[in-house]
Amino acid sequence: MLSSERACLTYAFDAYCAWCYGFGPVVRAFAEDNAHRIRLSVVSAGLYTGARALPVAAYPHLPAERGTITRLTGVAFGTGYDRAVSRGTTVLDSTDAAAGLAALREQAGISELDAAEALQRAWFVDGRSLSDVEVYRGIAGELGLDVDAVTAAYTSPAGRTQARADFRTVRRLRVLCYPTLLLDTAHGADQLGGAASTAASLTSALDQRLTTPIPQVPIHEMPLRGESS
Repeated sequence: MLSSERACLTYAFDAYCAWCYGFGPVVRAFAEDNAHRIRLSVVSAGLYTGARALPVAAYPHLPAERGTITRLTGVAFGTGYDRAVSRGTTVLDSTDAAAGLAALREQAGISELDAAEALQRAWFVDGRSLSDVEVYRGIAGELGLDVDAVTAAYTSPAGRTQARADFRTVRRLRVLCYPTLLLDTAHGADQLGGAASTAASLTSALDQRLTTPIPQVPIHEMPLRGESS
């Protein structure tokens, strides 16, 4: 790869995935450390869709998972999130969250990683439903975006169409768990690290990939299975 080129990476995440939230500081540090040589795209994986789009109470493992993620990654969950989990009524709908990411992603002047992190803060810190249009109004204001443009994009059918396109992309890339960070190569997608990686180990893996030829591996459609926990 020539020094003037930037490596393209795809970050498969879900705004409701607690492990993705725990991975957030690592992928942020990695992106900043390598900003001069990478382009990072964020796509939604679709953890809670279809029959899995259920109230929080349907997932009793979440409180224990919260403690494990904090212990392993150091991220802090907000009191708003704790209250939402305790109430158990918020429906986890990843299609709505993916439409929200798509609405933010199409605005000028925002990085896709900033948009993803804003969604994660809304849920894992404030405990706000990512199906609530007011959440996107607030995020747009926080990030200095056109509030009306963001909310119009979120509520339009095109937002759900883009959400489903993200899910298809994740399946095409054979992502079976997330968070997953992929290096886009001429021969397909090559995974870098995992949820337990550090920014330094991801940078080291990127260095190795950029200097080592990647064998061609055929890509086939596979069903999406969700996060690794």
